[in-house]
Amino acid sequence: MKPRFDSIGIVTADMAASLDFYRLLGLDVPAAGDAGPHVEAALPGGLRVLWDTEEVMRSFDPGWTPPTGGERTGLAFACASPAEVDAVHDELVAAGHRSHLKPWDAVWGQRYAVVLDPDGIGVSLFAANPPADAPADTAPDAPDDAPDA
Repeated sequence: MKPRFDSIGIVTADMAASLDFYRLLGLDVPAAGDAGPHVEAALPGGLRVLWDTEEVMRSFDPGWTPPTGGERTGLAFACASPAEVDAVHDELVAAGHRSHLKPWDAVWGQRYAVVLDPDGIGVSLFAANPPADAPADTAPDAPDDAPDA
């Protein structure tokens, strides 16, 4: 028997804020979970997303501390079109979430953007974006949270 990939875990400082963010991305997360220490949402195909508070982590790993120095995990959401990447990015930013990379036409053939969830996890938004005949911007602007030069 081989292990089966089952779930992705997110440790959050603010359960309600984290769940609200992922609801905006279309995850069906139970409203009753906002005040809970552990929440699960089933995805199509059987994969699950799990949220735990920092307190839950420390309950079984007393030395646990939040990671620092950059992302170790990233989540990505496929959008139906380049326009949807822009619209979802703008909706998340309008809801108060930070944009890390504004939507741009990536050289690998996708419309691509990154928004930070309430705990600073980068969440990529992407859609197929075949190159047009005209030259396009092939590099993103500096991260929206980068200091000015």
